[in-house]
Amino acid sequence: MGTENEPKNEGNDAFIMAGLETRTHLDQLSLNAGKKARLYRLLYGAGPANGTLMILPIDQGLEHGPRDFLEAPESQDPAFQFRIALDGHFSAIACQIGLAEKYYPEYAGQVPLILKLNGKTEIPADDAPFSSLNASVEDAVRMGADAVGYTLYVGSPRQAEDFAQFRQVREDANRFGLPVVVWSYPRGSAVEAKGGKDSVYAIDYAARTAQELGADVIKVNVPNVDADLTDAPKVYQRQWTMPEALAQIIRSGGRSLVIFAGGEKASEQDTMGKARLCMENGATGLIFGRNVWQQSYHEAITLAEDIHQLLANYPG
Repeated sequence: MGTENEPKNEGNDAFIMAGLETRTHLDQLSLNAGKKARLYRLLYGAGPANGTLMILPIDQGLEHGPRDFLEAPESQDPAFQFRIALDGHFSAIACQIGLAEKYYPEYAGQVPLILKLNGKTEIPADDAPFSSLNASVEDAVRMGADAVGYTLYVGSPRQAEDFAQFRQVREDANRFGLPVVVWSYPRGSAVEAKGGKDSVYAIDYAARTAQELGADVIKVNVPNVDADLTDAPKVYQRQWTMPEALAQIIRSGGRSLVIFAGGEKASEQDTMGKARLCMENGATGLIFGRNVWQQSYHEAITLAEDIHQLLANYPG
């Protein structure tokens, strides 16, 4: 029996199918056996376990300092965040080596680990950022990680150093069979002069750069489609809709899996609305940190359940 809601549901199904057609899948990636096995565990052995990724990053204590915890005191204890990763059934938790060594042993085998290999503080000016290595791929193997993470600053005046440093990480990861997740961030004065770090141009370039350099998974931010693109390359100087921008960025990721960040804490309606658009347009998954753990345990687990329900619509 038909209902008045059927046309709306059919439209939603069409969006889902379009996103699945755009999305890159594991069997399209040319990977060695170690990388493929570990990515398979992340995609199908943990979290939603349906070919999507749901990652909890807790590296903000280094990147932003303690300020992110002041309005949510529970989150200052990494054990609170690890508990959310476990009870919220995340695909993986991503953190720096100090937290991994002190807290991860209790969760090893229960929550997959992505070990961040580089990082920086926010204290120096952001006009020439560079994130130096503080851990190695061998550390990740020793700790039982299923992937390593690397922050790449596309457009920074120190980009050449960044590329050279990443080359060594990529080679080591290939040798040890660990997937590389690249946090690909447009940064620096030249980026700001061409529309800013959140513009479609900047994030699209960052996605393509990460693919070119060998990322297996690319983490980018959701673009600001209202950014002023007057000084960006001419082809970008138009009004982008969010679906157009997201689809373009995912295409620029090519044969890498593209995931989008939740960004700063916002209302659940806004957060889930953006997340849905990302998945509809071909994302492999989501990486939500502050939106999840800058609140009570109960609220965090409720949001995790909502994310699971969303990702259930996009099996791969």
